[in-house]
Amino acid sequence: MYRKSFAHPARLCFAGHALMENRNGLVVDAELTEANGRVERRAALAMVSRVPGNHPLTLGADTAYDTRDFVADVRAYGVTPHVAQVLSRRGGSAIDARTTRHTGYEASQRLRKRIEEVFGWAKEVRPLRRTKLRGLARVGFQYVMTMAAYNLVRMRRLLSAIPT
Repeated sequence: MYRKSFAHPARLCFAGHALMENRNGLVVDAELTEANGRVERRAALAMVSRVPGNHPLTLGADTAYDTRDFVADVRAYGVTPHVAQVLSRRGGSAIDARTTRHTGYEASQRLRKRIEEVFGWAKEVRPLRRTKLRGLARVGFQYVMTMAAYNLVRMRRLLSAIPT
């Protein structure tokens, strides 16, 4: 059971997580978990740990991920956190000038909105707004298949943009 705020009733909910690469906007990892207050950061770390290879990685995320422990954990994996800063918080942001001074940080913040397009498409076009399935395994399978379908649609658009 999950409640968005004290004004909303508690409902059975799942949280969908997606890891997207910025260059082409394709979802490279998707995971569904039971919703609670801390599952987003744990799922992000799990997905980052599953990325193969030893090339430099950056992780763009919104302000909910701007915590000192999450930033330290991401850096422990050898990933540069491009998390949106929360400057109004007491104690300041966990992201400092060694990250924000680079032009890649600004580009990651600009491209971060693409992941919202994935979730918007999944809710508007596909059956994720109101699933008819019950249980984490079944809804998780539907979620992963929806992300794969998004990748197919996105690849079709990418291939049509290549001049022949």
